[in-house]
Amino acid sequence: MPVCCITAFVLAAKQNRKHFWPVPRASFVSSCNKPEVYMNASTLVLHAAAVRAYESAKTLLAMLGLAALAGVLLLPLRHESSVKAVPGLDGDAMKTARIAAGPIQAAAETPREREQRFVTEFIAKRYRVSEQAVAGFVSTAYRAGDQYAVDPLLILAVMAVESRYNPVAESQVGAKGLMQVMPKFHLDKLSDHGGEHAVLEPEVNIVVGARILREYMRRFGDTEAALQRYAGAYDEPTAQYAAKVFAERARLEGLRQKAKKQSV
Repeated sequence: MPVCCITAFVLAAKQNRKHFWPVPRASFVSSCNKPEVYMNASTLVLHAAAVRAYESAKTLLAMLGLAALAGVLLLPLRHESSVKAVPGLDGDAMKTARIAAGPIQAAAETPREREQRFVTEFIAKRYRVSEQAVAGFVSTAYRAGDQYAVDPLLILAVMAVESRYNPVAESQVGAKGLMQVMPKFHLDKLSDHGGEHAVLEPEVNIVVGARILREYMRRFGDTEAALQRYAGAYDEPTAQYAAKVFAERARLEGLRQKAKKQSV
C-alpha cells in the first residue's frame, strides 16, 4: 500500500476515534451478560431432565407394583390348576391332595405319652386338681419310676392316699408334700436336692418318696410290707394302708390297659 494512503488512513482514524471505539466497547459490555443467560438456560435444561427422570421412575414403579399384584392374584389359580392336572383326583381325593400339600403334622403320640395323658386326665378330674399341675406330677413319677425301678402307678397311688395330690400338705407329725416325706428321717436323701427346705418342691418330694419306697421294697422283699413301713404302720395286722394304695393303683392300671389297646 502507498505511504500516502497509510497516512491518510491514520489521520482519518484520529479524527474519528470517538466513533471508532464505542462499537467494540458496547460489544464487550453486552458480552458480560451472556454467562447469566447461559446459566439460566442450563438450569432449565437440568430441571426438565430431572422432571422427565422422575416421571419415568414413577411409571416404572407403577408397572412393577401391578406385576407383583398380578403374581399374587394368580398364585391360587396356579395351585388349583396344578392339583387339577393330576389325573384321577376329584372329590375326597382332591381334599386329600390339599391336606398333603399343607403344613407338616405333629408327631404321633407314643403309647407311653398316651398312658400318661389318660392318667393325668383321670387324676385331675377325680381329685379336682389342675390338669397342668397333675401333668407335672405324673411326668415326674414316671421319671422317678425309671430311675429307681418302681412302678410309676404305685408312686402315684401313694400320692393319692398320702396327700390327694396336694403339694403343700403337712401332717401333725411333720410329714410334708405330695409323698408325705418325713424330713427328719431322710435328711441324707434331701441333701442331694438342696436340703430340708426343698421337701415341698413337687419334683424333689416325688423323687425322694420313690427312693424311700425302693429302699423298703429291697429291705422287705414285698410291696405290701414296704408300703406299711412307708406309712409307719408296719405292725398293723390288716394292712389297711397298703390296701388303699393297691386299690388306687388298680384304677390307674385300667387306664394303662386302655392306652395299650388304643396303641395296637
